[in-house]
Amino acid sequence: MSEDNMSNIISSCASCGIAEVDEIKLMECDDCDLVRYCGIKCEQEDKLQHKQACKKRAAELRDELLFKQPESSHRGDCPICMIPLQLD
Repeated sequence: MSEDNMSNIISSCASCGIAEVDEIKLMECDDCDLVRYCGIKCEQEDKLQHKQACKKRAAELRDELLFKQPESSHRGDCPICMIPLQLD
């Protein structure tokens, strides 16, 4: 789906299913951003069901940040530690 289509989808609480409308703002999971909750009570109630998927997605997000290539070109440097590599 494109971002335009995603913005038109109505979000709902992962625990109770209440839809996000003007007076109800949903909070995203702090670790994974996969699910949304209408309040802390619903977040706590859904914690056991969400825990495994949350840990997996949070690890993926950390890996993306860790291994993200730098914006500028570092030719001849290791993209992870920036130590110059020997050019043969």
